[in-house]
Amino acid sequence: MVQRLISATSKEIKKMTKEELFQSIKASEGRVILSENVVVQASVAGDITCAELSKAYGADMILLNVFDVNHPIVVAAYEGQYSAETCIPNDDVVNRLKELVGLPIGMNVEPVDETANLESTRVDVAPGRKASVETFKKANKLGLDFILLTGNPGTGVTNELIAKNVKIAKEHFDGVIIAGKMHSAGVDEPVVSLESAQQFIDAGADILLVPAVGTVWGITDQQVKEVVDLAHANGKLVMSAIGTSQESAQPDVIREIGIRNKILGVDIQHIGDANMGLVGIENIKELSDAIRGKRHTVARMARSINR
Repeated sequence: MVQRLISATSKEIKKMTKEELFQSIKASEGRVILSENVVVQASVAGDITCAELSKAYGADMILLNVFDVNHPIVVAAYEGQYSAETCIPNDDVVNRLKELVGLPIGMNVEPVDETANLESTRVDVAPGRKASVETFKKANKLGLDFILLTGNPGTGVTNELIAKNVKIAKEHFDGVIIAGKMHSAGVDEPVVSLESAQQFIDAGADILLVPAVGTVWGITDQQVKEVVDLAHANGKLVMSAIGTSQESAQPDVIREIGIRNKILGVDIQHIGDANMGLVGIENIKELSDAIRGKRHTVARMARSINR
């Protein structure tokens, strides 16, 4: 039997296979916290990574945003590299981050549709962040435990290309695959639908991503619950996302989002990277306290990476 992720030590997490990581999340019964970090931005502490701060405030999983597999850097992962300009690309940086936090590490991979008509200005995405066979292979080589096929604002990522790239990722990436949108990514299409959820399942995704209810304009409890029920009926899990800058909202907003989405049955609750200042960091703890109580929060905060 695998240890549930919310109670697992760093040594237990390090030994987990893809299947064991999936089961450990499932066994945590909707109480897993995932923190997203922009790797090219310094944390409020300067000489400490955002991942370390996230772990210190209760996160169980770390998601790297704008991480480029062809230019792998994480600000403050190494001594003296406290800005993106001073960072030296290092293919061992993911393993270094695992040494610092003892948690599963993943990255955003973006299936960009270059032909999509966008509702906002298009944001360019480096090849090492785009979905491709090369990116999946390099992500595997770098030691990432999971990938999230999704889109940042204005990137033109579509549900159709997410589904297509889940199939490709299954062939070239050994870890857990999460798929879906946390907002529109600039494309005029449903952010959440049973049709796209079924496509992700059929393509082989392990975990489906949906926006947390209360974050994206017009997304209802019913829409998210239908995806949760579909995923669970097919042996998959669901992650809800606070990806609309509300990670820096008042604590009572974070608590309400957390409880509301736990009621709907999501398995992981993501909290975004728009404010990794003190407010955003403290809201990781607010979310954790709300959906699993202070005992589990303090245990994750205090548990040594040497255990």
